[in-house]
Amino acid sequence: MTATILDYDLPPHLIAQQPLPQRDQSRLLVVRRHDASLSHHVFADLPDLLDPKDLLVLNDTRVLQARLRGKRERTGGKWEGLFLRLEADGTWEMLSKTRGRLYQDEKILVEGGLCLRPVKQLEPGRWLMAPDSNETFVDLLTRLGQIPLPCYIRRGQAEEPDRDRYQTVYARAAGAVAAPTAGLHFTQGVFEQLRQRGIDWKFMTLHVGAGTFQPIKVADYTQHPMHAEWGQLPAETADAISACKQRGGRVIAVGTTTVRVLETVAASGPIRPWTGDTNLFIHPPFPFRVVDALVTNFHLPHSTLLLLVAAFAGVDLLQTAYSTAIEHEYRFYSYGDAMLVL
Repeated sequence: MTATILDYDLPPHLIAQQPLPQRDQSRLLVVRRHDASLSHHVFADLPDLLDPKDLLVLNDTRVLQARLRGKRERTGGKWEGLFLRLEADGTWEMLSKTRGRLYQDEKILVEGGLCLRPVKQLEPGRWLMAPDSNETFVDLLTRLGQIPLPCYIRRGQAEEPDRDRYQTVYARAAGAVAAPTAGLHFTQGVFEQLRQRGIDWKFMTLHVGAGTFQPIKVADYTQHPMHAEWGQLPAETADAISACKQRGGRVIAVGTTTVRVLETVAASGPIRPWTGDTNLFIHPPFPFRVVDALVTNFHLPHSTLLLLVAAFAGVDLLQTAYSTAIEHEYRFYSYGDAMLVL
């Protein structure tokens, strides 16, 4: 298997740098697998494109203000870090960027009033850090951190509106360092239209990690080392999925992160409540067991997310869809437009 299916040329002006004024006015490319047809809509049309028997499953993770800036006490040199996860012993796993070598137990003075102490280097640029505070990591990051925009949006420089717009309107469980971007298009108006159509929705959680941006660098993509992320499927959602299947409805996964959790659970048997880490790598070919349709954004070349969508839509149809989206100047990536694969 080669990575050639992951290549496409994108004009730089199609990389969305700002969200639209109204979330649900993003464009929506509908891709129908049964006849390989495409049609153009806006996201607010989504309820009319689904059936009352269907079930939407959405990822309610909340993006942490995970980017911190400061300086090294011993040298005065600039330091920048990205919080990744809280360890059981209270240390923080972080990406660390600074000039020169970072030393164990030196002090990093974070802007706003926090001292971090490097405890252990896990690999180049990745450390366990000990904070000198009794505040929770969520409170500290909310007070001191910035939204970690991906580098293709304004070179990662967040602005005040990003605190709201780089979150879904239903974000609840803090823990992600990147947004589940397919959900950014939903508004309370869309949910109200779904309710009026008799279409139900439920939530699960997957804390999106920095590994989601790690490009595939090997020619044989099956050899890519897939990152792990923490997720949870509540009993209420598991029961709703089972009921949807029994009534002949479709399970509509909102985002690749939702697909990853649902297919992780389904791989070991019937849908059930689940909590844990998943390193499931979905790529062509893949036997989808629970997901019947997918809402997703347009993804970067050479990304595992693009491979997941290729596995679901089919390689040829996906390539046609992306070519069409580029021809019609859809907006790409996190703040871009969406696609519904039926």
